[in-house]
Amino acid sequence: MPMLVRKTLRDYRRALIGWTIGICVFTGLYTSFFPQMRENPDFYNQAALAKYPDSVRKLMGGLENISTGTGFLQAVVYQLFVPLLFIMCAVMLGNKAIAAPEEAGTLELTVTLPVDRKRLVLERFAALALGLLVVAVASLAVVVVLGSAVGLGVPFGRILAAHTGLYLLVLFFGTVALTVGAATGRKALAMSVAGGYAVAGYVVNAMSADVEVMRWLNNLSPFHYYSEGNPLVNGLQVGDDLVLLAAAAVLALTAVLSFDRRDVGV
Repeated sequence: MPMLVRKTLRDYRRALIGWTIGICVFTGLYTSFFPQMRENPDFYNQAALAKYPDSVRKLMGGLENISTGTGFLQAVVYQLFVPLLFIMCAVMLGNKAIAAPEEAGTLELTVTLPVDRKRLVLERFAALALGLLVVAVASLAVVVVLGSAVGLGVPFGRILAAHTGLYLLVLFFGTVALTVGAATGRKALAMSVAGGYAVAGYVVNAMSADVEVMRWLNNLSPFHYYSEGNPLVNGLQVGDDLVLLAAAAVLALTAVLSFDRRDVGV
């Protein structure tokens, strides 16, 4: 493994441990509630529909089939809460790649190493991708193991398909933060752009079916490619996943070119 990738992962280790534990505990806690919903489907379906107004239900994935294994996983794990936490983790790690150490004045030592700037950014991106993969694999294991224990009844392949899309989604937003940081050296701006894009993209995707003006905007939302094919029902969505992967790759290339041409404030 390249030196800078190892060093970056060491720098990330406390954040990765904390986020991995937090996301896994959250996922496991909510997954453990499923047996109650399965045993009382009419009550929980009606309660979910009555508790939230229509606009909120759209943001949470509808909630119509929350008492089924697939509907439960979609609403509780893959629609809002876990993606929100995982995106926060990705943006924070992406911000720590370039912008945060540059503002802290610690990037100077890294820049003086016998490694050119292009390689530096690429290896920071690789560390980001590997770090997020660790979180994704750990949380996937929690869903699979606990899902089997509580009787979700969702095939492993479908869960893997949904988790693959989730990983590519958060990698995209983490790369947005890395790219803005590489281009500007400002961690607050990188956090704002990535976070704002995530919120706007989610809202546009949730409301696009009912709001005409948002339908064409939905093509610019990463959440469209994450959820449109419904991988929990239909399995791996290769085309949509490749769009997210290609978008992250283009952003990483942009980060490389931007950082290579910029006067670094160290």
